[in-house]
Amino acid sequence: MTTTQHRPAVAPAAKPDRRSTARVALLAALGVNVLIVAALVVATGASPNILITLERIAGLVAGLLMAFQFLLIARLPWLDERLGMDRLTSYHRWNGIGLMWTLLAHVVLIVVGYAELEAHDVISEVVVLSDTFTGVFLAIIAFLLVIVVGATSARIARKRLPYETWHAIHLLTYAIVALAFTHQFISGTTIASTGGRIYWILLWGAAIGVLITGRVIRPLLRNRRYQLRVAGVVAESHNVVSVYISGRNLHELPARAGQFFVWRFLAKGMWHRANPFSLSAAPDGRCLRLTAKAVGTASAALRDLKVGTRVYAEGPYGAFTTANQVHPHALLIAGGVGVTPIRALLEEIRGHVVVLYRVRDERDAVLLDELRALAPVVRVLSGPSAGQFNPESLRYMVPDIWARDVFVCGPAAMTNAVLASVRALKVPERQVHAEKFSLAG
Repeated sequence: MTTTQHRPAVAPAAKPDRRSTARVALLAALGVNVLIVAALVVATGASPNILITLERIAGLVAGLLMAFQFLLIARLPWLDERLGMDRLTSYHRWNGIGLMWTLLAHVVLIVVGYAELEAHDVISEVVVLSDTFTGVFLAIIAFLLVIVVGATSARIARKRLPYETWHAIHLLTYAIVALAFTHQFISGTTIASTGGRIYWILLWGAAIGVLITGRVIRPLLRNRRYQLRVAGVVAESHNVVSVYISGRNLHELPARAGQFFVWRFLAKGMWHRANPFSLSAAPDGRCLRLTAKAVGTASAALRDLKVGTRVYAEGPYGAFTTANQVHPHALLIAGGVGVTPIRALLEEIRGHVVVLYRVRDERDAVLLDELRALAPVVRVLSGPSAGQFNPESLRYMVPDIWARDVFVCGPAAMTNAVLASVRALKVPERQVHAEKFSLAG
């Protein structure tokens, strides 16, 4: 264990909370569009009964939530740099749950509403609507596909399904959008007006536009500009390697310490796999460095990469940066290979830093010499993990934790334990930053 006496840290004036600003912007965008939808329903005039009015509202709100899903997974830098993939993925999941329930309400209300209006039983009304209106038949197909996508996106299913299988099923979302959009234009009375159609086309044009820009156009343009290649591979330990990436114009790459890229190495047996790895050193305009544990099929192949191998990278992504730091002083907590973004952050944090590095054995502590060279306080925590990150232990090791930002990256169990403890210690949420590499869509 390495330790140094703590320097008293006095909490300075906090910087503006970029995270809250982004949340407010998202909620405001959603709220304004809900009001527009409500105005469109009112402008359409009275429906034959209240159930049909409610189904129209539910259908339009479902379409709005579907468009919002695209915004959340578009990987827009302004949102990603403030909220991070973890939070955006969480919002995407909850928005998806809201979408499923809203669609269910839309389906139930339209069937029951028209059954009441036409004095049919529910089953007969489903048959009549499907036979009479092509748009309704398309909506039923879209709804069934939503159920499939939603079911496979549940956490239990995500854990059991290979990523490639889950992702292939998730691509059904685009078929759902096409079916839903067609349904609304064929059967939707609320957007039958010129104003309604213009709004709906602009809404979906913007949603699809930001998605294509963020997921396709920007990565293609950046890779064409930077021409990334493997410059070297260094073994940090028996199962950890660092890969150095060179390229053109890297001084213009808008990457920061703490961020990650989704890397695809264009070598035999690797080109079809993409993996998120953090930068393990701050970008210096000359090269990028990632450090990974060589245990999985794709990660292990990193050891055999040849110098000159082309690299296709998406990013940089993540809000795990000093741009979101509230106070100048920081507590950095790393677990295992989660030390990589922590190591990079040390080059940018200007205040007093305490590093807690959890490993099974001190011999597994990769990049330890670099941590010691950059941080005034480094504690290596090894042995049994029970209680190492409970509130009492954190308060003992870092008495001034409330005057610091807390950055944590490591295995899920460790990260969750740290987050629970800092909440119990009532460290303000805006001072807490975690990296979990969650990717939606």
